[in-house]
Amino acid sequence: MSLRTLPLLFLNLGGEMLYILDQRLRAQNIPADKARKVLNDIISTMFNRKFMEELFKPQELYSKKALRTVYDRLAHASIMRLNQASMDKLYDLMTMAFKYQVLLCPRPKDVLLVTFNHLDAIKGFIQDSPAILQQVEETFQQLTDRYGGLSDGEFQLIRQTLLIFFQDLHIRVSIFLKDKVQNSNGRFVLPVSGPVPWGTEVPGLIRIFTDKGKEVKRVEFKHGGHYVTAPKEGSFELYGDRVLKLGTNMYSMNRPVETHMSGASKNLASRTQEIIAPNPLAKEELNFLARMMGGMEIKKPSGPEPGFRLNLFTTDEEEEQAALTRPEELSYEVINIQATQDRQRNEELARIMGEFEVTEQPKQSASKGDDLLAMMDGF
Repeated sequence: MSLRTLPLLFLNLGGEMLYILDQRLRAQNIPADKARKVLNDIISTMFNRKFMEELFKPQELYSKKALRTVYDRLAHASIMRLNQASMDKLYDLMTMAFKYQVLLCPRPKDVLLVTFNHLDAIKGFIQDSPAILQQVEETFQQLTDRYGGLSDGEFQLIRQTLLIFFQDLHIRVSIFLKDKVQNSNGRFVLPVSGPVPWGTEVPGLIRIFTDKGKEVKRVEFKHGGHYVTAPKEGSFELYGDRVLKLGTNMYSMNRPVETHMSGASKNLASRTQEIIAPNPLAKEELNFLARMMGGMEIKKPSGPEPGFRLNLFTTDEEEEQAALTRPEELSYEVINIQATQDRQRNEELARIMGEFEVTEQPKQSASKGDDLLAMMDGF
């Protein structure tokens, strides 16, 4: 397991979350000032300097429940609120999108280009906010400093760590199914066409050498695919052509997105004890959550501006049904803090979590522009 994986996991999943929220806000014609505030608040919290310092410390990945708790707090960093069913769906879309990107990376090092694609898009969301833009560019520099000099073997270990994290998730996503890049069992289809990894040759030729290094024979074979040479390597600079499209915004066009549990995922409990561990607040995870959330600056709704609830389903009934039918082992309910063991550390984490407490907004008779209960039409 690589101790350098967490920053890449967090930033890419966060980028996917922002893509989904941005598309839904635009699709429902939410007032531009409200949409901008939601994205700005989340991005500002996500790239908080203290939070990034904790994120970039060498550390192992933690459970899906622990990470889900962090994203739950991040999603509630502004005036927007989601209940558990909608947050589950959001998290499903985030994780399956990034899993697909990691699987299809031509080279292990290209996971860094995927991350840069996410950061490039995030910078586009905040062009009118120089202070937040500076935070994102500082994080870009940290990524360059920490990962720019890693060997191919170290990137392979990072990629392997990410795939282990995602290996039991087989949730079907309508976009992937329609594009025929995902099978009905939730597993992705690996392509046998397109550009080969930068620095490699199109398959089809075997060279045979002597023990002195002299080439003595060539044998051609049919590889059965439609491969081409990569035109150029993607740029690892702050601004540049990444070439690789993985990690760009697949929601830039209005497309309905649904998620469904596959049979493999429904039977997950028998194979994945980690997800349903009886004590999700083991000492390491307790320390992790306290450090990570201690670096988050959550802004509570204040003043006359009301908050709103975002529904990732077409109707409230669909949302309620999803909550009832979701397998228990796949429900990443936010971890509750019980200050009974390791009292001093629990009290600190409880204090931090208390600061993030999400309060229900009073129901109001609001116009369509203000009320997001039906925001996810076609989603």
